[in-house]
Amino acid sequence: MIILGIDPGLTCTGWGVVAKAGSRLSHIANGQIRTDAKASLAERLVELDAALTDVILAHRPDTGAVEEVFVNVNPQSTLKLGQARGVAMLSVARAGIPVAEYPTKVIKKALVGTGGAEKLQVQAMLKVLLPGVKLAGEDAADALAVAITHANMLGSHR
Repeated sequence: MIILGIDPGLTCTGWGVVAKAGSRLSHIANGQIRTDAKASLAERLVELDAALTDVILAHRPDTGAVEEVFVNVNPQSTLKLGQARGVAMLSVARAGIPVAEYPTKVIKKALVGTGGAEKLQVQAMLKVLLPGVKLAGEDAADALAVAITHANMLGSHR
């Protein structure tokens, strides 16, 4: 089974693809999508959708998962993050792929064992779970963590 994880953001969206065979996980790819900060919000959302569609077409995932939105101090930032997240979910769902959602604390707990884990702890665990993985950046690492969380939860969702 091929699993796509997405860490949404308007400035930078991370994506990660893993394969699950039984209890074994393997890294397929990861990356980051950066939108043009000078473009309008609508143009940036279109850019994000097009790039995610390319990822989906390239890797043909069977299922996907997106990190849930957390509330920022700045309501405008939260709104923009929510819009990017909506585009990410739409891109996956439009391809006919089921989409799950996970809160940040659940993702951290699934990888590190505690919902309060630091980003560096998550990245260190990714290197243990996916030996030799080259991370494209923090957002890509977070997206791989989303994909691994979904891989681990798949059995409990059935």
